[in-house]
Amino acid sequence: MEEHDHRKLGQELDLFTFSDLVGPGLPLWTPRGTIVREELDKFVWELRSKHGYERVAIPHITKRELYEKSGHWDKFADDLFKITSREGRQYALKPMNCPHHTQIFARKPMSYREMPQRYAETTMVYRDEQSGELGGLTRVLSITQDDAHVFCREQQMHDEFAIIWDIVGQFYGTFGFSLRVRLSLHDPATPEKYLGSPERWATAEQTLRDIAKEKNADTFDGIGEANFYGPKVDFMATDSLGRQHQVATIQLDMNLPERFDLVCINEKGERERIVMIHAAITGSLERCSAVLLEHLGGNLPTWLSPVQAKVLAIADTHQPFAKDILGALKEAGIRAELDTSGDTLGKKIREAKTMKIPYLLVVGDQEVADKTATLEGRAGKIGALPIADIVAKLKDEITRRV
Repeated sequence: MEEHDHRKLGQELDLFTFSDLVGPGLPLWTPRGTIVREELDKFVWELRSKHGYERVAIPHITKRELYEKSGHWDKFADDLFKITSREGRQYALKPMNCPHHTQIFARKPMSYREMPQRYAETTMVYRDEQSGELGGLTRVLSITQDDAHVFCREQQMHDEFAIIWDIVGQFYGTFGFSLRVRLSLHDPATPEKYLGSPERWATAEQTLRDIAKEKNADTFDGIGEANFYGPKVDFMATDSLGRQHQVATIQLDMNLPERFDLVCINEKGERERIVMIHAAITGSLERCSAVLLEHLGGNLPTWLSPVQAKVLAIADTHQPFAKDILGALKEAGIRAELDTSGDTLGKKIREAKTMKIPYLLVVGDQEVADKTATLEGRAGKIGALPIADIVAKLKDEITRRV
């Protein structure tokens, strides 16, 4: 439906734009759109930080040797943006972050007591998609991933995988999505597409099946949907229009640790090969934003809305008190605006609703006299309330992400 198209909603709500000078597939995020991105990322980080994840940061380019060692240069050669320095050295814009993160893990010997290591980073990656395949935020050249990599022992991978699974469920449950799980497995008919031995693949894929069974997940197999270095779990969200979207993904990788010789020193003082888990909760901030806009018809929940409340003064004489209300809202950390136009109240309300602002606070003679504001939400008028009560109501709703 056109009114649910995220490209139309993004323009109407002033969230993002595209420029012919910048190029197709390269979205530019406005101040309002940037708030949405940051709030989504903040939520993911809150969920991860409870489980011991630590932030890391990496550059956006790398020598080709890193991707040759990881296997990406061979497997993804056509998708790489390649750069040649003036001294003739070859680099690439990173299409993924995992090879860089392996080098953070490999910076020093790791004891089994330090395992697992959990690294998280929200950063852009770049893939040279064909121009005809680009579309809105769902297929872009610059992809912002809330990326995480867990480096753990084999006996830890089950618990670590289950933790990420729970984070995915909590994140998407907040938006009312129902989730199915695709077990993305390798295709035995084309073994040349994958790294590692059949035995490693069998172990990794059985681990995913075991965890899915424990979670009582609604699963189906996706033969040939695995990454070249390991199988994965892809979460499929059904939106309000009945459409299915691939959203979060968790990937179990027993091959990159082998290629980069990643180990920990175990209880016996021996070098023990580790396992790597890749996880992106939103999938990408671009695609997640598009899915949410279409799922919700642009009516983002209060905690995610760029503007959470708008104060509307009926006449100029009410503006001083309206400014006081604006100050109280902002002091409480609520993203609020004041309509200072000379338009009629009806037009002010219509414009605020067009921008899908969750709450309107109307101020007239009675409200000024009573030190209140008449609160209206998306479901209709709530009534005149003291400012402190309005602040408390909105703060509670924002904090609980309801």
